[in-house]
Amino acid sequence: MRYAQLVMGPAGSGKSTYCSTMHKHAADDRKVVDVVNLDPAAEYFDYEPLLDIRDLIHLDDAMEDDTLKYGPNGGLVFCMEYLVENLNWLEEGLSDMDDDYIIFDCPGQIELYTHMTVMRQLITCLENMNFRVCGVFLVDSQFMVDGTKFLSGTMAALSVMINLEIPHVNILSKMDLLSKSSRKQLDRYLEPDPQSLLSDVQAGPWNEKYRRLTEALGRIIEDYSLVRFYPLNIKDEESISDIKLTIDNIIQYGEEEDVKMQDFEEPDNDDDDD
Repeated sequence: MRYAQLVMGPAGSGKSTYCSTMHKHAADDRKVVDVVNLDPAAEYFDYEPLLDIRDLIHLDDAMEDDTLKYGPNGGLVFCMEYLVENLNWLEEGLSDMDDDYIIFDCPGQIELYTHMTVMRQLITCLENMNFRVCGVFLVDSQFMVDGTKFLSGTMAALSVMINLEIPHVNILSKMDLLSKSSRKQLDRYLEPDPQSLLSDVQAGPWNEKYRRLTEALGRIIEDYSLVRFYPLNIKDEESISDIKLTIDNIIQYGEEEDVKMQDFEEPDNDDDDD
């Protein structure tokens, strides 16, 4: 069995930093976790990728082509579709060994995860390669400290979960950048209570006009009861370990390892006779 994290989220949510952090954390524990870059627009990341989609296609290839003439968003979608059409590149680049643990650093194009089929096709490919896949959806905690924004982030996470249909973990990143007051406010939202969210949201003039819409969104969250957020502080080793353990339990990483037996010397029967 092989294991994979599919790291997703909006642009600037800290996906590459998360991948680098998990890579270093595993190395400190003397475990091998490789990272594959699937962002064709990436400029810099603090890890050495096992595979890099930019060796297959770069965003500039789509944007500078005289025939395609894509902008940044359309070009990025084109690159991911090109990857799906050339999955043999990915299959050949990933070593076929048991217990492989790969983190896939995905692009920050939210529509790839909420309603398009590209990521679903990628997941199917990984599952056919004997990977157990866990989706990891990051949201910047700095933009989630009031009811309106948290409701929006919760709906985005829910859309991704429903579209991809895989085991899933939602993470509030950049917790180390929050002030104490913001952290206290955010604590109320870590396990979203729709009524609590709506009480904060309905105070605004926009929501007085669209109150029934807001209530409908709250009912969706309550009816599905799927979304829960885990806070991640990359400066806190315990926080990193908790996230890694949660994901490892979901994909059952390490549960199939052979039990290590220790040999003991047989007791000396002569001593028993004394």
